Amino acid sequence: MRMDGVKAMKTTASRWMRAARADDVRRTGRLAVQLDGHAVALFVSDRRVYAIDNRCPHMGFPLDRGSVADGILTCHWHHARFDLAGGGTFDQFADDVRSYPVEIRGDEIYVDLAPRGDPRAHHRRRLRDGLERDIPLVIAKASLVLGADDAGAVEAVRIGVEFGTRYRGAGWGQGLTMLTCYANLLPHLDEADRSWALYQGLSAVARDTAGAAPRFVLAPLPDEAAGIDRLTAWFRRFVEVRDAEGAERCVVSAVREGADAAALARMLFAAATDHRFIQTGHVLDFTNKAFEALDIAGWDRAEGVLASLATAYATADRMEESNEWRHPVDLVAIVEAAADVLPAALEAGRRRRNGEGVGAAPSGEGRDRSEMISVLLGEDPQAIADALLDALRRGSTPADAAADVVYAAALRIARFPQSNEFGDWDTALHTFTFANAVHQGLRRIGVATGSEPLARGVFDAAMSVYLDRFLNVPPARLPDPDPGAPAGPELLAGLAAALDRQQQVAPAARLVATYLARENAAAPLVAILGRLLVREDRNFHTIQMLEAAVRQYAELWRAEAGAHMLVAAARYLAAHAPTVRAQGQTFEIARRLHRGERLFEEE
Repeated sequence: MRMDGVKAMKTTASRWMRAARADDVRRTGRLAVQLDGHAVALFVSDRRVYAIDNRCPHMGFPLDRGSVADGILTCHWHHARFDLAGGGTFDQFADDVRSYPVEIRGDEIYVDLAPRGDPRAHHRRRLRDGLERDIPLVIAKASLVLGADDAGAVEAVRIGVEFGTRYRGAGWGQGLTMLTCYANLLPHLDEADRSWALYQGLSAVARDTAGAAPRFVLAPLPDEAAGIDRLTAWFRRFVEVRDAEGAERCVVSAVREGADAAALARMLFAAATDHRFIQTGHVLDFTNKAFEALDIAGWDRAEGVLASLATAYATADRMEESNEWRHPVDLVAIVEAAADVLPAALEAGRRRRNGEGVGAAPSGEGRDRSEMISVLLGEDPQAIADALLDALRRGSTPADAAADVVYAAALRIARFPQSNEFGDWDTALHTFTFANAVHQGLRRIGVATGSEPLARGVFDAAMSVYLDRFLNVPPARLPDPDPGAPAGPELLAGLAAALDRQQQVAPAARLVATYLARENAAAPLVAILGRLLVREDRNFHTIQMLEAAVRQYAELWRAEAGAHMLVAAARYLAAHAPTVRAQGQTFEIARRLHRGERLFEEE
């Protein structure tokens, strides 16, 4: 019989190599060969010769062990099916297998090994397939290719943000928050871990959108000149009466009118703090993460991203409605009384910072924080509110005050005793991430104008720190450095080994404290904490914890407060480790396939 070669696809530079004698393939109908490091499977079907990569793109099983019928090759490991001629898969959990052009020259079979196509374009498309169908291995492969450099990682985050805001009817949720947290951590991770973190974040978006109805973004108002001040007032009014559609249309209109990032932040943060600690802080934290996502993925996505927040605003629980904020001490009354005098306190502080008052204004890390922290961790909520107001009057900025509250919230976690119920870790976590979001929001807005509404959040966070005081009874001791511990790299290896076991909260904290006391550069410690995060099947709160702690530490790293941030993060990580690590196993399969390694070995 005569065997015709498959018509070759055009390539920029062919690289033909002899593969086999035609008679050798004819006898068995298939033959596996190695060509310049490529594992190639040759098949005879319908009197034609086909050549494809011999590794199944799903998990690497040798395709020459599969079966061919009617032009379809079926892998016998997970039954993925491929068009033998072009390599296209019929099963999206797999991937297209690479096919090679073939020529028959006399009785010799030649295969063209020249690269074809654009791998990045392919994996951008496949990333969308993986997100749509929640296929972790497909997402992992795309993350490895796109996450190889900063530009590709931004592309992947952009795809994830766009997908998550479009295909989750309930709007911005945990998945997009996790993706943003991982994106923020990427610069702190070792190169080998960045694609892994990207995969974790993108997989969270896929899980969060799986089975959900899509979102249909509302059109802006016909009047394109309502103005940001009026739209902000309307937005706050609609949130007040729990009208999600009215609130969303105000956001869309503000974006279309060209409101800048600071104006949009003031608009949203004001409504997020019109009520006390709504949805245990998640709404404000999600809003902060939405802004951070836009900083990374691009502000041309602002309309869809910010509109996706509106439903959460309108439906959130409000702590005015909760017993713990009302009895036995009415914390809501304390915060609202502070809000009444807050404008005057902020004006007094502004005048003092501008030299219009008496004495120098305290600012940033130049301040003595110890007295304030002692009050924030104390037993008197009215004294807490009064101390914050006094600090603002004396010249502390709202962001300065928020930084103190973030530190106090971190100390609640650093001193969290394991005698508490396990779920109470999250109680302390909610306060910390809310306080961090207030702090980051105030830094985004600045002190010039419009910080007053969000500054109320400082008092909300402080009251939540007060409510968490029983989680420090008795307080765990802050760790002292261990003089007998090994040097830096060995110490970090010991930290990783400790988190392979349960109940290593105190040892992990001491290892971190020891490293920070000895080493001048903390980047290796932050990188290893990031690796210990991504290697686990991490939950939402653990990701939030480390990301916020690293962000705060980056601003405080030479201060004692900075060390306590990472101690708190290490304790939280250790409390929630180890896990099954199924996601890491999937990623490792993808990484080995990406490297061209063999996953299948003979018994």
